[in-house]
Amino acid sequence: MALELQDVSLLMEQQTYLNNISLTFEAGSFNVLLGRTLAGKTSLLRVLAGLDKPSSGKVVYNGQDVTGFAVQKRGLSMVYQQFINYPHLTVWENIASPLKLAKVSADEITKRVKQTAEMLHIGEYLQRLPLELSGGQQQRCAMARALVKDAGIVLFDEPLVNLDYKLREELRSELKALFKTRETIAIYATTEAHEALALGGTTTLLHQGNVLQTGSAKQQFAKPINLDAADLYNEPPLNVFSASVTNGVMQLQQPISLASADHLADLPNGEYQFAIRPNHISLQSNDLTSIVLASKVDLAEISASETYLHVETSVDSAQKGLNWIVHILSIMSFRTGSELEIFLPLEDLFVFDLNGKALRWPDTHIEREL
Repeated sequence: MALELQDVSLLMEQQTYLNNISLTFEAGSFNVLLGRTLAGKTSLLRVLAGLDKPSSGKVVYNGQDVTGFAVQKRGLSMVYQQFINYPHLTVWENIASPLKLAKVSADEITKRVKQTAEMLHIGEYLQRLPLELSGGQQQRCAMARALVKDAGIVLFDEPLVNLDYKLREELRSELKALFKTRETIAIYATTEAHEALALGGTTTLLHQGNVLQTGSAKQQFAKPINLDAADLYNEPPLNVFSASVTNGVMQLQQPISLASADHLADLPNGEYQFAIRPNHISLQSNDLTSIVLASKVDLAEISASETYLHVETSVDSAQKGLNWIVHILSIMSFRTGSELEIFLPLEDLFVFDLNGKALRWPDTHIEREL
C-alpha cells in the first residue's frame, strides 16, 4: 500500500503552488513536510485530500489513480491547526460522528471511541462539551475523531501550532507512539525544523512549491543539499558570507588558511559562499582555528534564557560591513555600538557555490548538535 504523487503541479490564477512534484509515501510511514509559510505544504495536503485537483500529474493510491476522486472516496482523515470540533456535541459524540456517518454498528462505535479516547488520554472527558476542555484536550478530541476512522491516510496541517510549548512536546511524543503500530500513512506539515527533527520519519523539504530534499531530518540538518535547505533548519537564520579562496587561503578581513579544517583543506581556487550557524559563533577563542573578526554591537535581544546578539564587521573601507547573528545560551547585556571580537570556527563552516549548491559540510556537525 502506497500513496504517490506523480509529476503533480498546481497552478491557480497564474501562480504556481506546486511544481512538478513526485513523492511516494509508504504504508506504516510517518512523513513530515517541512517548509516556511507559502512553501506549498497545505497545497500539497489539499491535493492529497482531494480538496484541490492538480493542474497536471496524478495522485495514485494502492495502484489506483484517485486524482478525480472526491474527499469522501479517498478513505482519509485530516487534522487542522484550529480545534475543529462540533461545539454542541459531547466529546463522545464528536469522536463517534464519522463512524455514525459510515453506519458502523453501535457496539463497534462504543469500542472504538473508548479505545481512541484512552489512547489520547481524554477517556475521562467523554461526556463534556469541547468548550469545557483545555486547548490541548480540544486538539486531542479533534485528533481522536480523525484517528477513530482507522483511515489508511491521516493528514496533519500544523496541528500543534496553536498550543503552548509544553502541550506541543507532549502531543508530539504521543503522535510518534500512536503511529508506530499502525499501517496508516501519516503526513505531517510544519514550519518548524525542531519539530521535524523530533518527529523523525521521512522529511520532505518544500520551498516555493518545489521539493528540495527528501530523507532523514537529521541527515538533512547535517548535510543540506543547498543553501535554501540549510536555511530551513535555522532560526535565527544562517550567517552567510562570500569569500574567495586561493591556494587554500580564504580572503576575508585578513588571509585565513583553511588547512586546519579537514573538509576545507583541498577547496579549489574560486569564489564561494560560506555559512555558519549562529550558535557556533563564539565571543571567545576555543582554539587556533577560528576566524577572528573585529565587530560592533548593533542590537542584543534577550529571549527567555538566551541572547541573540546582532553585530557588524567591516571587511574593508570600500565594502559595506557584514552582519552577523550570534546565539548565546545565556542572558548577557551589551551596549549598542560597543566593540568586540567574534570567533568563527573553521570546522563549523558550510561551503556553497555561488548558486547555492552545497559543496562541503562540517564533519562533526550532526554528532555535536543532535
